[in-house]
Amino acid sequence: MNLDNQSVDGASVLLRSEDKGVVTLTLNRPNQFNSLSEELLQALQTALSELARNEGVRAIVIAANGKAFCAGHDLKQMRANNNEAYYQSLFSKMGALMTSIMYQPQPVIARVQGIATAAGCQLVASCDMAVAADSARFAVSGINVGLFCSTPSVALSRNIGRKRALEMLLTGEFIGAEQAVREGLINRAVPLERLDAEVARLTDAICAKSGMAVRTGKQMFYRQLEMGVEDAYRYAGGVMTCNMLHEDVAEGIDAFMEKRPPVWKGPD
Repeated sequence: MNLDNQSVDGASVLLRSEDKGVVTLTLNRPNQFNSLSEELLQALQTALSELARNEGVRAIVIAANGKAFCAGHDLKQMRANNNEAYYQSLFSKMGALMTSIMYQPQPVIARVQGIATAAGCQLVASCDMAVAADSARFAVSGINVGLFCSTPSVALSRNIGRKRALEMLLTGEFIGAEQAVREGLINRAVPLERLDAEVARLTDAICAKSGMAVRTGKQMFYRQLEMGVEDAYRYAGGVMTCNMLHEDVAEGIDAFMEKRPPVWKGPD
């Protein structure tokens, strides 16, 4: 099976662009509602792995072409490979991609212009932040075809409350963008024509900060979430001590006192 960055018809399934330290990865299967084929999963994993080594990249945006953001796994591809080994491998790859986003040094932001369902909703939930058009809708709809969205539930339940997560998982019903904001699934919802500007406002704010502090902070945030409170404070204290000794902090404090913009050294 072809596992490079192209679909069977030769079109690139993932597009990449870069502007001022922000890389945008665009899902490019609009006719298939950007469903996550093996080729697209592999392309995303490869791109994230490459970007993790690039200290010049300050933020990553995951976007999509077409009306849908992502409709989940490619059901036709799944039905064509109806065996246990294939499904175990596929869901393992999906889990690895979602954890890669969490461990990615750069903040990863979902730009959601349309529906995000099943594994597509999982992708949104796995990103560090998400901005959506106010017309976007979200669902974990596997239950409608007899399949409980087990892997999407991992990310969903780490974004919203248990009762609301189970309601979505057991009914397959959509929620709108404004409700997704209230539930904590996304950060904000704006009119579609303002979506790019709102994403840029967020990436500009991140890129203006110390790259060292952003990378340190993201890594620390996710690690402490899995700890007990006492262990989390011990770990956080150690990280903050190392952070304080970095020259960017000295520069930031001096710049604040001198009422001038800081000049960051950049990530180490």
